[in-house]
Amino acid sequence: MSASPAFTAVPALSRMTSPQPPGCGPSRLVAAETLARRRRLEADLLRPDLNGLDDFDCLEVLCGLDEAAARVLLDAFGSLPEVLGAPPASLVRVTGRRAAGRIKLAQELARRLLARPLRDRCLLTASSQVQAYLRATLVGAPREQFRVLFLDKRNRLIADERMSDGTVDHAPVYPREVVRRALELNASAMLLCHNHPTGDPTPSAVDIDMTRQVVAAAEALGLQVHDHLVVGGQQVASLRALGLM
Repeated sequence: MSASPAFTAVPALSRMTSPQPPGCGPSRLVAAETLARRRRLEADLLRPDLNGLDDFDCLEVLCGLDEAAARVLLDAFGSLPEVLGAPPASLVRVTGRRAAGRIKLAQELARRLLARPLRDRCLLTASSQVQAYLRATLVGAPREQFRVLFLDKRNRLIADERMSDGTVDHAPVYPREVVRRALELNASAMLLCHNHPTGDPTPSAVDIDMTRQVVAAAEALGLQVHDHLVVGGQQVASLRALGLM
């Protein structure tokens, strides 16, 4: 009797453990799916209506992230406006330098688009546009900023300048410096504004006192202070409307 061939099970074992074709590993499949999703989102951007894109979809395309990373970014800051307004260092820690740079560019473009119409019309009749501009400028800032919108005699925007930076609950204001800068710009009036990083726009006693000091200094030189706006989260409080000035 002739001997049976040795290792007859080898061919079957080989079929079970044969390597996958090149390019079909799990990581490559995930990358292909991410790329396909990115292509779909980019195609959606060219449609007339973008309402179908969620906030994290927009961040994916804007920052070149995958879906999971975009969700982490959104969760870290709470909302899309807070992502756009977040400090660069905080963005870098969460998502890296490249994505952080793209986010800050998007914020700056939004601010410029909102600022442009303010230079061509009376700000006293454009309160909603002014508030939208201030939210785009100040939401997400980790410390208080005191800014002044300097206006010409027709109450059109001459310049928006940051006059001081402070802590999480206070920004120093020097009335004489505010008035001096108004005179340098040949401004006729001003809108004061600052943010509350806590998200509550309610004016504090310090805010009210400081506003009255600036108003007094301005009136002494024939300048007007139309209002003081406080940005907290997505809300804006007007000291004029509240009867506090």
